[in-house]
Amino acid sequence: MRFVAGKVAVFRWMLPLAIAMALMGGIYLAVRWSAQQSDAVAVKRQQHLVELVISKMQGSIAHDQESVTVWDDAVRKVSQEWDPRWVDSNLGSWMNSYFRHDGAFVISPDRKPLYAFLAGQTNEQEAFSEIGPEAMPLIAKLQERLAAGDEGGTSEQVLSIGESDLVRIGGRPAIISVKPIVSDTGDIVQEPGREYLHLAARFLDGDFLTHLGDDYGFEDLRFSVLPELGRQRSYAPIVSSSRETIGYFSWLPFRPGADVMKATAPVLLVAGALLFALTSALSVVLRRRSRRLQESQAELDHLARHDPLTGLANRASFNRLLARVVATSTIDQANALLYLDLDRFKQVNDTLGHPVGDRLMVEVAKRLKETAAGAAISRIGGDEFTIIVARTRQDEVEKLCDALIAAIRRPFEIDGQPILIGLSIGVAVATGNDADPIEITRKADIALYHAKSAGRNRYAVFGPHMDELIRTKRDLEQDLRAALDAGSNQLEVFYQPVYSAQSHEISSLEALIRWRHPSKGPIAPDAFVPLAETAGLIDRLGAFVLKEACSTAREFPGLDIAVNVSAVELAQRHYAAQVLSLLRQFGIEPSRLELEITETALLDEAGVCEKNITALREFGVKFALDDFGTGFSSFGRLQRLEVDRIKIDRSFVHAFDRPGGGVAVVQSIVGIAHAKGLRITAEGVETEEQSEILRKLGCDELQGFHLSRPMSKNSLRQLLGADKAQGTSSSSRS
Repeated sequence: MRFVAGKVAVFRWMLPLAIAMALMGGIYLAVRWSAQQSDAVAVKRQQHLVELVISKMQGSIAHDQESVTVWDDAVRKVSQEWDPRWVDSNLGSWMNSYFRHDGAFVISPDRKPLYAFLAGQTNEQEAFSEIGPEAMPLIAKLQERLAAGDEGGTSEQVLSIGESDLVRIGGRPAIISVKPIVSDTGDIVQEPGREYLHLAARFLDGDFLTHLGDDYGFEDLRFSVLPELGRQRSYAPIVSSSRETIGYFSWLPFRPGADVMKATAPVLLVAGALLFALTSALSVVLRRRSRRLQESQAELDHLARHDPLTGLANRASFNRLLARVVATSTIDQANALLYLDLDRFKQVNDTLGHPVGDRLMVEVAKRLKETAAGAAISRIGGDEFTIIVARTRQDEVEKLCDALIAAIRRPFEIDGQPILIGLSIGVAVATGNDADPIEITRKADIALYHAKSAGRNRYAVFGPHMDELIRTKRDLEQDLRAALDAGSNQLEVFYQPVYSAQSHEISSLEALIRWRHPSKGPIAPDAFVPLAETAGLIDRLGAFVLKEACSTAREFPGLDIAVNVSAVELAQRHYAAQVLSLLRQFGIEPSRLELEITETALLDEAGVCEKNITALREFGVKFALDDFGTGFSSFGRLQRLEVDRIKIDRSFVHAFDRPGGGVAVVQSIVGIAHAKGLRITAEGVETEEQSEILRKLGCDELQGFHLSRPMSKNSLRQLLGADKAQGTSSSSRS
């Protein structure tokens, strides 16, 4: 009996222990299984993220190419007049410096490389030989599609067809993308299948892996041809369109479950008495881990639909929302699309830096949300926004536009720096029976162009006449091109004398371009000079003015001559050599030429403008800063300018007769400029009173309608002849 009783006692003692051990074992196994499942989910999400990033990179590279390949100038410079320097600046090395593409190539219709750029490779033939075997199948396929007239996949966002794939080049994974170089206006006729092609390459190792790992938290991210770096790593295959695996990305995966096991396994072994409490704690930990993973996934989903800087919806979300609003509208409902563009924002970035520009963008987004509460606001580009207002009336939209413009015009303050920008808005209003998302967007974009053309800081509502104005602008561009071909038949250089403030004698001339259109009559420079810059004609226009100015300087050897120079011209690498060549051709001393620039020329990040200024100044050419006092000019910047003369903007002169006017400002500018050894010219002098004030303030030269209007060369000859005769007569009388 004692033996039986003993066995029962042992059994009773062992049973709870066995139950506890079984329970602990079951809990341990359950926890371990949960940890493994959590690890598997985390690894799968990381693998999905890698595939998503690579897919988006393919689309991004093709989109980058379209910014330079769907362009009339590109067609002309490549297929008609082959300009290697232009090709390198716009289709080659620029793609590396701006978009970080590792390779850029221009391919002829016969599949021969005309231009080749590959980072780290100096020989063009060797550069193309590295990428050619992988690129040729894509080139052939694209040419077949072009010849067949295939436009599959094109849209408002995708302007031309193309081919891209994942390949391995020299043992390195890469994305290659091929796009045709085509006309953006359709004015240039190209034989289908015989278009020149642009090939871009982006390697997926090196800095790409570094940025990918830093941005998305991948630890020790590497590339390998085979998955042989160890079982502790996760692998994501890189698969081409032909389903060929070209390699693997591998990393040390984020394993939340393994972390949990490390923290809880010792406790489970030594703390059986705290089993249930520990189980509860583990449950809490697992729930927190799961919630963090869900939050991370939600954050990724949010980033895919929103702008990371401002938190507003991005372009993709905007397109979906506009389509949904249009699809659900009825015939009696009006919807409005507002296309917004910030005025002078680029100057903020260039002058105060991108960090300040980013903070300004966040503040702009806040004001837009406060002003257009309840509307759908999106940021679709650098300084471009859209607002969708559903079920509204045009008068309500116009009130909203006025409120938005007023909100953005209020000064912003960042780090104590007041910043003034503006807002231009294009508006398209459509009812349910006139609703097409692409057409509404096009109309709003056209209206925005008209708002900017009308002077900025305003809105424009799309009307049928705007399409005609767009065509008129294109016609004017063609007419300007024809005028440049015709030379002096339509274009003429006028000259405005600049007078010494003390002697009242002409000290120099400023060359000003004029255009007399054969049917439209005189066209103001404010209308066609910006057009020349955007159309790529400013270099020809500037060369025409400079040549005429040199001819006039040779005819009047006693006078210096000033010529306005666009920042676009000054950014050309060979500009200094072209200027010096013209001076030698006409026998003009470089010191007699003064080039007038604006402050934007001094903000060139590539430094080409600065190099040209330095080279020309070494030969004696003088430089003047035009329109000083506008934009972001400041006394602090004046201390650092490498110029010879400051031209005070006419707005300060015209403010002399207003309380708190420009006299004190002009006096300060004159004092600092003279202390630095710079000469001062005041523009816009229209009265004798203004002339006398400027003379007393110490201005060196005066220029304006009160003294002389711009005149033709023949009128200039008469003026200078009369002045000479008057001087001779005075001498004889004395």
